[in-house]
Amino acid sequence: MKKARTVALFGGIPSIGFYNASQPGQPLYGIQETNGGLIVFGGGVPIYVNNHLIGAVGVSGGSVDQDISIATAGVNAIGSTTLSQ
Repeated sequence: MKKARTVALFGGIPSIGFYNASQPGQPLYGIQETNGGLIVFGGGVPIYVNNHLIGAVGVSGGSVDQDISIATAGVNAIGSTTLSQ
């Protein structure tokens, strides 16, 4: 849920988009402690329908690459996309 929440709170930026900037010494260090807890690694992807962000999917349990792949497949399976056109 926190992966999806991270994406939704930040306008569709996939959760992995915060990874580098959230490392020690970087400008978003500690962001994962805000907003009731965020996730800053892959597995959270946006859901776009007709170029509108309508929500997000978060998957955990595999590697980062597996979580991203499964979340993306879920979005695609409902006829949506993870990219704003």
